Amino acid sequence: EKRTVTQTEKNGYSDSIYINAAKIFQGIHTKKDKDRMLVRYGDNSELPMMAFKDEHSRRVSYELAFNALKYQDLLEQILLDSSAYPCYSIPDELTSLLVVMLYDLQDRKFQERKIFDEEEFVAVVQEVGHYLYRYITKLAAALARCRIKHDALSIEYFVPETIWKQEQRASALPVCVWINTFKISLEDVIKDLEVKGLKKVESVSDFDHYTFAVDQHCHDVLVFPSSLREELLDLDLFADCKLLLQ
Repeated sequence: EKRTVTQTEKNGYSDSIYINAAKIFQGIHTKKDKDRMLVRYGDNSELPMMAFKDEHSRRVSYELAFNALKYQDLLEQILLDSSAYPCYSIPDELTSLLVVMLYDLQDRKFQERKIFDEEEFVAVVQEVGHYLYRYITKLAAALARCRIKHDALSIEYFVPETIWKQEQRASALPVCVWINTFKISLEDVIKDLEVKGLKKVESVSDFDHYTFAVDQHCHDVLVFPSSLREELLDLDLFADCKLLLQ
C-alpha cells in the first residue's frame, strides 16, 4: 500500500512543526544593530528540536521558518503596533516562536487553528498560541494599517526586493530531483511517474506541463518543469524518500 502525504491546508500545523520552525528561524533571522533592535530574540538553545515525523513535516517546518524570515520586518512591526510586544509573560527566548506563529496566524486570515486528534501538545506552543489569540483583533488591525499605509493589496508587497528577485529567478528554473537508488531504480521511478500521468521526454526543450526528462549527464537525476514543483512534493515517492529534491 502506497503512502501519501497528508495535505495541510491553512488551518495550522502540529505543535512540533511550530517548535522546529522557530528553531530554524532563530538561526537565520536578520540580526539588527542595537539602536534598531526593537524586538529582541533571546537564546532559545534550551528549546528542544523535535524529530521530524516525515519529509513533509521537515519541508513545512523549513517553509514556515523562511516565510517568517521573508516578512520579519512586517511581523515585528505588527507585534509592536498592536502592543502585543513587548510581552512580559512571553520571554525573549520564545520570540522566534512568537514570530513564526504570528506569520501562520495571519496566513490563516486570523482564523482559529485546527487541532489534530493525534497531536502531541507542547506547553510553550500552547502558551504562545493563547497569547496571540488574546491580541487577535489588534494584530489584524495592525496588519490592515500597514497595508493601508503602503497601499499594499497583499503582504507580498513587503518582501525585500532582493528576495523577491531571487524567488522570481528560482521559480522559473526546472526542478531537479535525485533518485534514491538504495530504495528504487530509475526504471521503476519512470513507471511510477507514467502511471501518475507524467510523460517522459528527451530534454528540457520538450517540456509541457506533465512531463519530465532524465538528466543527460547524470542518470540518477530527473528534471521537471517548475510548474510541477508543489504537485511533485506531494507524491508518495517523496514521502517515502525515493525521490529527493536537489
